[in-house]
Amino acid sequence: MIEINTKSPAKINLYLKILNKTVGGYHNIETSFQYIDIYDFLNFKESKNDISINSNDPVFKNNNNTVFQAASKMKEYSNNSSGVSIKIEKNIPMGSGLGGASSNAASTILALNKLWGLGLSDEELLGIGKDIGADVPFFIFGKNALGKGIGEILINTESIKNNILIIDPKIHNSSKEMFDLYDLWKKDNKDINDYPQNSFWSIFLKENNKIQKFYDENNNNYELKLSGSGSCMYIEYDKKPEIDEILKKIPSNWRFFLCKPLQYSPICYIK
Repeated sequence: MIEINTKSPAKINLYLKILNKTVGGYHNIETSFQYIDIYDFLNFKESKNDISINSNDPVFKNNNNTVFQAASKMKEYSNNSSGVSIKIEKNIPMGSGLGGASSNAASTILALNKLWGLGLSDEELLGIGKDIGADVPFFIFGKNALGKGIGEILINTESIKNNILIIDPKIHNSSKEMFDLYDLWKKDNKDINDYPQNSFWSIFLKENNKIQKFYDENNNNYELKLSGSGSCMYIEYDKKPEIDEILKKIPSNWRFFLCKPLQYSPICYIK
């Protein structure tokens, strides 16, 4: 029985600028995607029992998740007898701005293209990914990239060199809700883009008093950055002594990860 194992990586946004809203309700952005070494682990096995998913995360107990959506899309290109058993070990925080759901969807698309022998082109795979989520094409692309349009126009970039401290306040942020909040704030607040690193900073801080306090107390000494629409923040650093002080200030009910940048995604090995 054919089996595929892969590591599904997280990402950070080195910057993210919201430019405008499209007629279709999406938002045009400019961003820089960077892979980091936090991984979910996915296993795919051929099966005669359609699509089944087992995971340590309860989000996969129903079909309202990106992995099932990706598998269902891919099944449309296969014969009716194609099935797959998928196991997922989740480590990337959900709703954190680190792209876990999009990364899992991309892994599924590439794995099933190979597992089921579909032979779809890169262009077709990217199109399927775009239908599932704006960040999915980046994870299919497999290389660090500048992203434009709604995130689907990708230009390869070099990896950063610094280490990364991820600070996870354990808040689940819905990207759609954050974009909706951005649109509402934009109507009444002309200074909403006064944080050049990420257009979501203003909303994220105003919606979370504890985050605002942490930001105000630490940003003068450490350049705090926001990934995606939040909730994870991060700091780039060279050597660990540089972050020893802020590690002591992270609230005990939050989490943190010490990460390294990746040159490219492990998903590339599936192709």
